[in-house]
Amino acid sequence: MDENHTAHDARAAAVRARTLPVQRLVNRLVRGLLAMPGVSRVVGRRLITLYVVGRKTGRRYTVPVAYLADEGSLLIGTPFAWARNLRSGEPVEVRLLGRRRSADVQVVTDEPGVVAAYALMASRNHQFAAFNRIGLDAAGNPDPVDLHLAWAAGARAIRLTPRPQP
Repeated sequence: MDENHTAHDARAAAVRARTLPVQRLVNRLVRGLLAMPGVSRVVGRRLITLYVVGRKTGRRYTVPVAYLADEGSLLIGTPFAWARNLRSGEPVEVRLLGRRRSADVQVVTDEPGVVAAYALMASRNHQFAAFNRIGLDAAGNPDPVDLHLAWAAGARAIRLTPRPQP
């Protein structure tokens, strides 16, 4: 077994995405900033707020997430459990650039789809790559093994298409 393969096996055992010890506090602060009219235009260039309702519990979650604008939609990647509440074809409420609106949802869970979406997000947003432990080569290309490991650890991609405002 070569050295690179061994390193990747060790990383596979670790939790892929990182969370901060004070994540709830950070999320609350970011949600507040995204709701402020003037500030949201600056902070909201890479962040949106999702309003997610639990499938089984009906509990409401307000989740700030990073997105990548891509072909008229917003691309999100996450391994976290809240995303399992999103369903393709069922709209979700989002706060985008300070305005709350509906968005159509397409959830991607298959390996080729998740790997392609994560590759795009990691190559264009290096903070996303670091958060999800996806290595980048000198040219900024994501490591294919890390992309596979993210999918294997439960990552999914979500494509949101904001609906026109009335």
